Amino acid sequence: MGVILIPVLIVILISSIRIIQQYETGVVFQLGRYSRTLQPGLNFLIPVIEYARVVDMRVLTNDIPKQQAITKDNVPVSINGVVYFQVVDAQTAVIKVQNYLYAVSQYAQAALRDVVGGMTFDDLLAERQKIGDEIEAIIQKQAETWGLNVTAIKILDVDVPEELKKMMSRQASAEREKRATITKAEGDKLAAFNLAEAAKTMTQSPGAMQLRTLQTIDGLGPTPSNTVVLAVPIDILESVRALTAKLGEKKDS
Repeated sequence: MGVILIPVLIVILISSIRIIQQYETGVVFQLGRYSRTLQPGLNFLIPVIEYARVVDMRVLTNDIPKQQAITKDNVPVSINGVVYFQVVDAQTAVIKVQNYLYAVSQYAQAALRDVVGGMTFDDLLAERQKIGDEIEAIIQKQAETWGLNVTAIKILDVDVPEELKKMMSRQASAEREKRATITKAEGDKLAAFNLAEAAKTMTQSPGAMQLRTLQTIDGLGPTPSNTVVLAVPIDILESVRALTAKLGEKKDS
């Protein structure tokens, strides 16, 4: 008889030992009622009478599956994200909600659709952090009653229909062409202004035009293929002709 009792006692002793890790907390139920909370380290339970539910107290990560939603301006989008939360009250998390992981996931999905439905498509693309903050505020109100603390919510991907992607690509291309045209126009305007200032300076200085002409001719180089055409005012040509005719008359006389 004693030989049989020894193994039984050993099994009972082993079953009464519960080791709780540093990042865990144990919630003990005695005959179905909450009894106490186990701290990290070596703990003992009353076999058969007591049962411990171990809760991870670290920051947990839970995916928000891709959700179909319609923005305020009637643009269909698919959006997903991730929620980071932590159990701060193990007793409440075990007793008040059946499965807090599933509950947070479902609540986050509903909140995500509500927030996206109240924003325009442009705001959705530009203000992901704002979306995450609004969803976090909505979930946190309920999570507190479950003994949880939501630390952050991040939006991962925003997908739109292919036709809308093509339209956005064309719009971006047109915007880049618009900026390039404006930049070129501003450059032409500045060049025209500088040319006008240069012409004004040459007009005020009689020798400036001749100097500029000589510089231009010198810059052409001695290449035989270069042809230089000089524009001479008609008044000068008439004066030269008159002078030539007068010299011819003197020579004949």
